[in-house]
Amino acid sequence: MPFFSVIIPAYNRRSMLTRAVESVLSQTFTDYELIVVDDGSTDGTGEEMEKYGGRVRYIRQDNRGVSAARNAGIAASVSPYLAFLDSDDEWFPGKLAAHGEFIASHPGIRIHQAEEAWIRNGRRVNPGLRHVKRDGDIFIDSLELCLISPSAVVMNRELFDEYGTFDENMPACEDYDLWLRITPRESVGIIRRHLLSRHAGHSGQLSSAFWGMDRFRLYSIIKLLKEKPGSLTGEYRAAAAATAMKKARILLAGAEKRGRLEFSGYMSDVIGKLADGSCSSIDCRSLLEKQDRP
Repeated sequence: MPFFSVIIPAYNRRSMLTRAVESVLSQTFTDYELIVVDDGSTDGTGEEMEKYGGRVRYIRQDNRGVSAARNAGIAASVSPYLAFLDSDDEWFPGKLAAHGEFIASHPGIRIHQAEEAWIRNGRRVNPGLRHVKRDGDIFIDSLELCLISPSAVVMNRELFDEYGTFDENMPACEDYDLWLRITPRESVGIIRRHLLSRHAGHSGQLSSAFWGMDRFRLYSIIKLLKEKPGSLTGEYRAAAAATAMKKARILLAGAEKRGRLEFSGYMSDVIGKLADGSCSSIDCRSLLEKQDRP
């Protein structure tokens, strides 16, 4: 049984996927399996993966989104530790070796990540202060935005049994959703070394495919307040409710400004139910259905 399972979801990113795969195959630590889940690509991704033979385990499925692709990789994997790599990112050669060392020296930490270099439109940029990675108890900080990068993280397989996998209803922010389920009870570790490049600014990024990304984050927070009340107590629950209210008010203001009466009416109802604590009656799925740009 390999020590790591590395999972790369891919959809119509043939050239970038090749770069990502090569960065895994160049690792100095070699006790891993590499699984590429092709989410219905039409650009010859399958043919490209054939050249790697048995070094890459290739799985193809109908197009169902990145969450379904990652979940398919999780289901197919066999290792006790899972690492993810987005198809547009790339690892440095020592990444898996560093994770192995971290796991050996921190046996009580079941989720950890590495630092990353940000590349936008081919140029190195510095992330803003709000994106600085934290370790330890990061739940409250994670409510505002995603603080764990899928390409940087390594997780114990047990976490998926305990907290579930990626939400396949979400077209984006699915990683944010998973971290909100995990971080109330898990301490997050960090390797203070840049071990990967995270690429942005190219076409096809999920963050540029949808308007109002806070819709999806609000969905995740409301879902957490509704479905997992036992995991949020005291300060955590208050912080989650306050952040949900903040994001809902921003969405309402945007809808009113643009004259989107149906969506603004829905958001007014959400805000009212958040205010009186009746989260259980909020149909948060409607946040995912509002795909038209206001």
